[in-house]
Amino acid sequence: MKKSIVVSAINFTDGGPLSILRECLGFLSERISMDYNIIALVNNADIVNVPGIQYLEFPDSKKSWMKRILYEYYHFNMLSKRIKPFLWLSLHDVTPNVEASRRAVYCHNPAPFYNLSMRSALLDGKFVLFNMFYKYLYKINIKKNDYIIVQQNWIREEFIRRYKLNNVIVSYPEIKNEIVEFPCHIPNKKTMFFYPTLARVFKNIEIVGESAIILNKTCGDMYEIVITIDGTENKYSRYIYNKYKHVQNINFIGMQSRREVYDLYDKVDCLIFPSKLETWGLPITEFKRYNKPIVLSNLKYAHETIGKYDKVAFFDPDNAVELADILKSIMYNTIVFQETKVQHIQPPFCQTWGDLFDYLLKQ
Repeated sequence: MKKSIVVSAINFTDGGPLSILRECLGFLSERISMDYNIIALVNNADIVNVPGIQYLEFPDSKKSWMKRILYEYYHFNMLSKRIKPFLWLSLHDVTPNVEASRRAVYCHNPAPFYNLSMRSALLDGKFVLFNMFYKYLYKINIKKNDYIIVQQNWIREEFIRRYKLNNVIVSYPEIKNEIVEFPCHIPNKKTMFFYPTLARVFKNIEIVGESAIILNKTCGDMYEIVITIDGTENKYSRYIYNKYKHVQNINFIGMQSRREVYDLYDKVDCLIFPSKLETWGLPITEFKRYNKPIVLSNLKYAHETIGKYDKVAFFDPDNAVELADILKSIMYNTIVFQETKVQHIQPPFCQTWGDLFDYLLKQ
């Protein structure tokens, strides 16, 4: 009789988390399902749509935190006693109260590791709650896990420091670049910079606005900065839009589809990524294949994500003058890029879903 693997992700309904769930289940369906029964706890099976998986749906899991808590700490305990899984993998940060031969939790929310300023707190109340709540949410039951999974080494160091753990796995996300064919673009008359971002305080959009104000004193119509918010998303985006909407050369275009983002990757001259907090920083990896300049915050996550790349420049994410100088040097083709290398990560370290499940399921 085959053993069972339970993958719990009842709150994943869109964006990057849903992509992680699909990739995880896709690997299990293709490579593991012949040896194990795969049971996925999901919000809606139709949006996951991976064959060869047994789905249990929890469509009301996002109605309230009370619902989520009841599932994680009460209902799943009874469910685990009935299923008797070999591995219970919680993909969404929470360590549930379950019984299994092996237990693992995938922690991907970096909110607790951000030092909030008073201004940030006033502009993004939801993130403040995440910042405070997740410090304690992560801690509940965490030492009952056989494995804790994170996406980067700096996060592992934080978990070890805060929770005194010795079983944290660094598992890089498998990012499959989409092959999209576009017509040849006419070379830009202006140097085009692109910041694909969500409206979150840690995304540090204001540093781009301040650098544009500095650049406009000397660079006139030489450039354009494209940013994917439009001021309608939340309080933080309204603040950014109202403060910088009259700044010459900034173009707020709002949220874009995946195809539109890839079209912009192909069209622009340079990616700017000044975020102060990321578990990975997906646009960095996506943009590397275009072999164009990338300007990054000089922070641990960015160095680990970029790996080896010969067209990158780092800047202090609080220094608009430094960012403006780098952007100006790209316009004038005088940029001196910084040498980078693939970082050596101590084991346990996985680079694919195959590596990760080999480790989780090893006998």
